[in-house]
Amino acid sequence: MSSVAVAVGAVVLAVLVVLAIAVWLRARQGFTTPTERAVHATLSTAGEAAKVLRRGLTAESAAESAPILSLLVGSQGMAICGADGQVLAWEGQGRQHKSSFSAVARDVVATGRQRLIRHDDMDCNRDDCEVWAFVAQPLITGEASDLPQTVGVLTAVVTGPVSPGLVRTLAEVTRYAASQLELAELDASRERLAHAEVRALRAQISPHFIYNALTTIASFVRTDPQRARELILEFADFTRYSFRSAGEFTTLAEELQNVERYLTLEQARFGEKLSVRLQVAPEVLNVVIPFLVLQPLVENAVRHGIAGNPEGGSVAINATDSGAECVLSIEDDGIGMDPERLRSGAFDSDPHDTHIGLSNVDERLRAVFGDDYGLVVETAVGAGTRVVLRVPKFRQGVTA
Repeated sequence: MSSVAVAVGAVVLAVLVVLAIAVWLRARQGFTTPTERAVHATLSTAGEAAKVLRRGLTAESAAESAPILSLLVGSQGMAICGADGQVLAWEGQGRQHKSSFSAVARDVVATGRQRLIRHDDMDCNRDDCEVWAFVAQPLITGEASDLPQTVGVLTAVVTGPVSPGLVRTLAEVTRYAASQLELAELDASRERLAHAEVRALRAQISPHFIYNALTTIASFVRTDPQRARELILEFADFTRYSFRSAGEFTTLAEELQNVERYLTLEQARFGEKLSVRLQVAPEVLNVVIPFLVLQPLVENAVRHGIAGNPEGGSVAINATDSGAECVLSIEDDGIGMDPERLRSGAFDSDPHDTHIGLSNVDERLRAVFGDDYGLVVETAVGAGTRVVLRVPKFRQGVTA
């Protein structure tokens, strides 16, 4: 046998071995028994229902989830009603009963108990109706709390005798759906809280800055009209961004641009008493951060650190790339403050204190990224203040 033939044979054998290993691995990764396949199918279906129900219980989400929930229960139809008994969606058998079913749903909501309604107990003029019974299960959220609430009704439509297994399955599927609706409400509450915190921050910052900015612009109207016009445009852009209604997140580039507008207006006010240093790594400009997270920190540096010093001072803003994170720092060489007072949170209880927004920003960062991402404040009386925050470059669900 020639050496070429031996080489070819070795290659063919190697290929066969690789193919055999690939088939074995695929078999190991697949589902080899009916039970495994059934479990995977059920989990996959439940996951599809969860994605829909996490949007809350609406006519749209009910229409999308009804066929999925019917499949999970193993019923021939599924009706989903709201807390007022209104039928939001009906999938499969029994649609002819839709108009008269609201009264049944309202009774289930009122009692908070499961009901079995036989077809003979319903008004039906159709001889060809295949429905044998309805099993209505209340959708109850907050069962683990002191204030459970019935938010709707899931009803399985069956065309034969109702088995105990179907009743138990419907109860479990309903409990699962309720848990997803609780998560949807939690998401909505978190979003409302985030919006409320931003609104509170806007209300806290705006009166101080707007008054000073307008006063500064007015001082330039006669002495330097061109400068006044430029400052008016900066002020307009600043307020447009600060009071925008789009989302709770923004990019670092947009936030820094707004900070620069703010500092332009403050430099017009303080003149040579305020100097600014800005150093930003280009690779972090697209990092997504909570809206209005930098501006309050910079405003604190100016109002407390610089305005409190007759000789003025400087503010340095740095944004650096640190692997999977972006590190931001705002530092001033102003009057500083007592660290003990800062740790005790005394500045939060004094409405006239200039440390506005620190706790607001800290809480928002922790709520979005976790407790590892709060503010770090370094300060001492007469030694200025340095505020450092880290944000991950990417976090699922955080998009501008």
